[in-house]
Amino acid sequence: MAITQAMCTSFKVELLNGIHAFGTTVVRGATTADTFYLALYTSSATLDATTTAYTASNETSGTGYVAGGQALTTVAPTSSGTTAFLDFNDETWSTATITARGALVYNSTQSNKAVAVLDFGGDKTSTAGDFTVVFPTADASNAIIRIA
Repeated sequence: MAITQAMCTSFKVELLNGIHAFGTTVVRGATTADTFYLALYTSSATLDATTTAYTASNETSGTGYVAGGQALTTVAPTSSGTTAFLDFNDETWSTATITARGALVYNSTQSNKAVAVLDFGGDKTSTAGDFTVVFPTADASNAIIRIA
């Protein structure tokens, strides 16, 4: 079992099909924006580019963590030069006692479709403290989702 960091292949196809709305979008006269979540996983999870949707299998559990994770705050999509990108604000589980090896960003509005797998490079633990996932700088070279 392994967690391999990747943008999910199904997500790439879904982008081309207009499935995900990261910013406020007007569709048929209605304003909409999807809700994205971050779920944490143990080292027993198998997550990679082939992941297509959120699963509770081998999800982290513990004090301060609820199955399904937490809603993310999206930093509005933008561009710099020829690269479009978006990011999320850092996410914190307060007063948590949990261990996680990786995470899944998924779209709860669109049937829990997978967006990206994050590999922490090893188990990360908090004991009655903050467990924070720090997203990279929101720019064309570092943002978590970039299209060049």
